[in-house]
Amino acid sequence: MSGLVLAHQIAAILRQSGFQALLVGGCVRDRLLGIQPKDFDLVTDAVPHQVLSLFPKAQPVGAHFGVVLVPGDHGEHVEVATFRSEGEYSDGRRPDEVSFVPQPDIDARRRDFTINGLFEDPFTGQIIDFVGGQADLKARLIRAIGDPPKRFHEDHLRLLRAARFASRLSFQIESYTLAAIRQDAHQISRISPERIRDELIRILIEGHARAGIELLDETGLLAYILPDVKAFQGVQQPPEYHPEGDVWIHVLLMLEGLRIPSRTLALGVLLHDVGKPLTFRVAERIRFDGHAEVGAQIARRILTNLRFSNDDVEQVVSLVANHMKFKDVERMRLSTLKRFLRLPHFDEHLELHRLDCLASNGNTHTYKFMLAKQAEFGTELLRLPRLLTGDDLIQAGYQPGPWFGIALKAVENAQLEGSVNTREQALSLAQLVLERQVH
Repeated sequence: MSGLVLAHQIAAILRQSGFQALLVGGCVRDRLLGIQPKDFDLVTDAVPHQVLSLFPKAQPVGAHFGVVLVPGDHGEHVEVATFRSEGEYSDGRRPDEVSFVPQPDIDARRRDFTINGLFEDPFTGQIIDFVGGQADLKARLIRAIGDPPKRFHEDHLRLLRAARFASRLSFQIESYTLAAIRQDAHQISRISPERIRDELIRILIEGHARAGIELLDETGLLAYILPDVKAFQGVQQPPEYHPEGDVWIHVLLMLEGLRIPSRTLALGVLLHDVGKPLTFRVAERIRFDGHAEVGAQIARRILTNLRFSNDDVEQVVSLVANHMKFKDVERMRLSTLKRFLRLPHFDEHLELHRLDCLASNGNTHTYKFMLAKQAEFGTELLRLPRLLTGDDLIQAGYQPGPWFGIALKAVENAQLEGSVNTREQALSLAQLVLERQVH
């Protein structure tokens, strides 16, 4: 069952029980724009306990705010919220007081942007617009409902949401709304890292990453949430390798090339050169010695502070740390090349490199070389079965010690090179290495 069908069923039950029921927010906006909505939300004059009594499987997810989650039978769900008005926001996140109201017009005026304040009758398709949202959709504008500074003082995350909606929909931010964002940009620092993280990821993966990051800069938000990225601006690069311009332009071009990326690839693209501002120096030409290693440390700090998962942090740090290795692949030993190819999610390393090339000198020779090597080796040759373990060396009469790791790595190198293929050959090589260390 689709979310829309479930929303219709819920609305029908609410209306049969004497309550109002209207589609609201993003699903109405997206349908009017010809975009398939991901979620469907309803609003009603039924208060939470009445909604819960009508839908036994429903769960209150924000009862204080009048929000109930009604599940379907196949994993889909619909949020049902009670019409409400809100008091002051003393913490810049949530209202101190909520009052349930009987009509949708009051509910519409407490929402963030006009294009998100539209209602739709789920049965007739009639649009109910108290805030001028339809006109702003036609004009392709993001406009705060009511007084822009007040809307942003209520919930500082709306500063970021304005930029996200504008970039995702290719809309402009209305002038008074934009001025209010710039004036209050510093307030974004009061928002929890988790909420900033979630909005940032949406900006990066919803299809308009370059526009989103440029808009964060234009609004003044970038300097507060990603100062290390803001620092890209004006950091010149050697023109023989980077004719496109400074680090900022280079990264923007890469972001523009993203197509439905994973969050780790998008973050890797954004942060792959984050070590350049700190390592910039001019010798016979502009150099960024060790910028990948420095950048990996900075990326770890940024992502850890934004509360990304350990898996996401490790993958992005790996993307940043390894992105310069592609320049050496045609000179690598076979074992080193195979180790590089079997990095976790190597497809992301490869795609980051492709975008890096296209956003600089345009030479994709190395990218094509690695594609060919990937096809040549295949999964089986890259992930060979282990021929020898430390236990095998102990059974052969050796005492455990630091040389075990050296011997086992020598065996693995030889196996990847193709010169060792059996356990007996592996043991002979390990014994040779260990004997040399002893003597």
